[in-house]
Amino acid sequence: MKCYSFVKNMMILFNFLIFLCGVALLAVGIWVSVDGSSFLKIFGPLSSSAMQFVNVGYFLIAAGALLFALGFLSCYGAHTENKCALMMFFILLLIIFIAEVAAAVVALVYTAMGEHFLTLLVVPTIKKDYGSQSDFTQVWNTTMKGLNCCGFNNYTDFEGSPYFVENKVFPPYCCFDHVNDTATEPCTKEKAENKAVQGCFSQLLYEIRTNAVTVGAVAAGIGGLELASMTASMYLYCNLK
Repeated sequence: MKCYSFVKNMMILFNFLIFLCGVALLAVGIWVSVDGSSFLKIFGPLSSSAMQFVNVGYFLIAAGALLFALGFLSCYGAHTENKCALMMFFILLLIIFIAEVAAAVVALVYTAMGEHFLTLLVVPTIKKDYGSQSDFTQVWNTTMKGLNCCGFNNYTDFEGSPYFVENKVFPPYCCFDHVNDTATEPCTKEKAENKAVQGCFSQLLYEIRTNAVTVGAVAAGIGGLELASMTASMYLYCNLK
């Protein structure tokens, strides 16, 4: 009985925190989506990445709604000893856990296939919108500056883009000098070929592999919490009358 009460109370406490996180994410997501400009003014220096925040708003709403539902079902089921709510919580969490495992396997096994698919999707968009769509251009500029990369594959992704057609040069990030930590302007084709700056996809994979231990630890921690929550919910379910 003591073990049952301890598991019940810990599950209520832990999932109440998840419930509050879901409410917070929902509130921020709705705020960003409805009134992104006011949200951005508070962050001042980050205002140049406006559309990044606006787009992230929808992701926050989805994540917040999911956490809200999980937290509510778990707290309600444990507090009222409702077997239906506990089973729904278990099933939802199991689906999420299976999806995460499947995504990890796909990411590990089909990285090359994923790169090919993304190339077919991203590169034409760069050639079409970079330089003409300010929001899209700003997102790519922020990404290339942060990762010291150029395009999805390399500088050739920008050939034929509105930016290249108008300026006859590539973005300065494609001529970044890692020795001097400076970007050479104007970034002509000859300079871009000599600098051979890596594409952002390759750079992102490098960053992930460099921090593989941290990424793995975080993933293992999340998986462990999900397994513990599923075990606790099933324990309560099986011990309820």
